[in-house]
Amino acid sequence: MRKNIVAGNWKMNQNSNSAKELFNGIQSGLNNGQVEVIVFPPSLYVQNIVETRSNTQVKVGVQNFYPKDSGAFTGEISTEQINDLGIEYALVGHSERREYFQEDESFLKDKVDALLSKGITPVFCCGEPLDIRDSGSHVEFVSKQIESSLFHLSEEEFRKVVVAYEPIWAIGTGVTASSDQAQDMHKSIRGLISNKYGSEVADVTSILYGGSCKPENAHELFSKPDVDGGLIGGASLKPDSFLAIVDSF
Repeated sequence: MRKNIVAGNWKMNQNSNSAKELFNGIQSGLNNGQVEVIVFPPSLYVQNIVETRSNTQVKVGVQNFYPKDSGAFTGEISTEQINDLGIEYALVGHSERREYFQEDESFLKDKVDALLSKGITPVFCCGEPLDIRDSGSHVEFVSKQIESSLFHLSEEEFRKVVVAYEPIWAIGTGVTASSDQAQDMHKSIRGLISNKYGSEVADVTSILYGGSCKPENAHELFSKPDVDGGLIGGASLKPDSFLAIVDSF
């Protein structure tokens, strides 16, 4: 049985005090034990968050890292350093990393491998821009992203991956994919996984929706059979809205 997951990507927001307040508000307000909750704070505050965690239902992840244990990579954090803090999750392939920092499929493949070697779960993001959606080639576009960066994995390794579908045209725009559009893409992704690894692996793979999910539409999105939760951006920056999304299951 696959996990229901709600993950909050705080991006480049918060300071040390507000990050702690946000995290405490989330962990103290949780009352839905059927959902795994993950927060992705800015890297500066991850250790503080880990050290103040009292609710083990809340997992902590990093937004970015460099796929080496150590070395002369000024400004980066390593997989070994992430592992040292007991971090359970890391984002890979977020659309902002792809667009602004030119992370390509080969580099993302290396990041996935580096995480799995340390027992850290990759949350692998995939999704299409508006022109690809309008052209009708969005399924092929997303399939290529997944195949290029994940399908070298063994079945055992792939079972440790979470997939997050983020329609780029619906991030930060106020536009949300309809629940049917989300379901169609999630179903396509699950079918792709099934063709590669078999239906049993596909059925236990959590696929999250990551496009302007908020309390007003979360219940409808999460009611779809292939939508297993959300990767939440703006709505994760307020405990009440984030917890309302968690409670949408």
